[in-house]
Amino acid sequence: MTPDSRFLPVSSPQPQPRRDFTDAAQAVDHLQALYAQATGFLLDHFTAILNGAAPQARYRAFYPEVRLVVPTHGKIDSRLSFGHVVAPGVYAATITRPDLFGSYLVEQLGLLVKNHGVPVSIGPSDTPMPVHFAVAAQSDLAVPQEGVLDFSLRDVFDVPDLNTMNDDIVNGVAGPMPDGSQHLAAFTAQRVDYSLARLAHYTATAPEHFQNFVLFTNYQFYVDEFEAFARRALSDPSLGYTGFVAPGNQQITDPQGQITPLSKMPQMPTYHLKRAGGQGITLVNIGVGPSNAKTATDHIAVLRPHVWLMVGHCAGLRNSQSLGDFVLAHAYLREDHVLDDDLPVWVPIPALAEVQVALQQAVAEVTQLDGYELKRIMRTGTVATIDNRNWELRDQSGPVHRLSLSRAVALDMESATIAANGFRFRVPYGTLLCVSDKPLHGELKLPGMATDFYRTQVANHLLIGIRAMEKLREMPLERIHSRKLRSFTETAFL
Repeated sequence: MTPDSRFLPVSSPQPQPRRDFTDAAQAVDHLQALYAQATGFLLDHFTAILNGAAPQARYRAFYPEVRLVVPTHGKIDSRLSFGHVVAPGVYAATITRPDLFGSYLVEQLGLLVKNHGVPVSIGPSDTPMPVHFAVAAQSDLAVPQEGVLDFSLRDVFDVPDLNTMNDDIVNGVAGPMPDGSQHLAAFTAQRVDYSLARLAHYTATAPEHFQNFVLFTNYQFYVDEFEAFARRALSDPSLGYTGFVAPGNQQITDPQGQITPLSKMPQMPTYHLKRAGGQGITLVNIGVGPSNAKTATDHIAVLRPHVWLMVGHCAGLRNSQSLGDFVLAHAYLREDHVLDDDLPVWVPIPALAEVQVALQQAVAEVTQLDGYELKRIMRTGTVATIDNRNWELRDQSGPVHRLSLSRAVALDMESATIAANGFRFRVPYGTLLCVSDKPLHGELKLPGMATDFYRTQVANHLLIGIRAMEKLREMPLERIHSRKLRSFTETAFL
């Protein structure tokens, strides 16, 4: 008979004292040791219970924590948008998966130590680790649904807690923590763990495969082109790409390697062209609609990518455009509604110069057009994003008038969402779309309308996105991560 959980004692790993570090690599090693101790403790007891052992305690382990104490107002390098805090005080962040985020943590902690001249303190936090997230990386284990076991799981283990799994920090509404310390990172450990689990579910690829440069698309053709490009890239070692990963975590390193389509594809099939240090390119087919765009970016944001770009199809709104023309967004009209509660529509979403220049240069290189000639096939302007795919079937006086007032040159269902979430999560963003129809001018998206020019341009479109990413990859981080994305009260971590 299972003991009454009300009377179970709490059992935790052996407490570890806090340690100060001025060497970032050593600090991350200690984070990994604390994380391994916590997950190992939960896994051991969880496995024993699955094998029939009766719970003898409430098993609780804690996330490791980074803590920074800054005693004075010191002068820091104001050119950097990250790597420092804005005022004296105590700052803290819970940490998960230090194995996955090792290089990132070494970089961020190293900047803090360098910029403030103080050590970072590493020790256990007071945030319990849910058993679901402790077992998430174990492919042979799963947490049973409530009612399967002869006791309530939440009586014996901690479960996910929405109080520490929200976006209050990035949304700018989080106050100090209960002990008075300020937030050091944009996400809590539970929020990160939740997104890592969701990414595996939605994309059918493990978080470990995601690269720092992410392309989003809404059309299967780009997936086919991406795989073809990946195979060509793997055949040329000078490009530095080391492998290609498809849904189901199928990985090839040989350009002739076999990839078997899954019998049931995930909601957002994702593909990764890998490079050392995560410097490759990830392509996510988010499908159609702002909801998918928000879902994908909500979760990928915790990986702290360096750039994400939308390369998809759009409706051209000007009669002078042709099918296959490109649109480089320099502003966004947001009628997607999925982010209204997190980022009001009155918040401007600025174009980022570094991304805009990289995209325009990539278009010029791939199409072999430049200057005034480039204007024949590409326009810059406002992209409108709407949440109603069949907006053309409504009374046109309202939508068309708004589009005209905004000076929009293109309309889609994802781009403004991706850009707005990039702004919200401090991830550099950009948009280059390809005109696939012109609904206001009698060219609806119907079979048989694609011209040879259109087909050629669509084939070039993905190459342009890849080339833009390669240009951005060559830039130093402090140039890519613009200060335009940071507020006057910011977390120190990138």
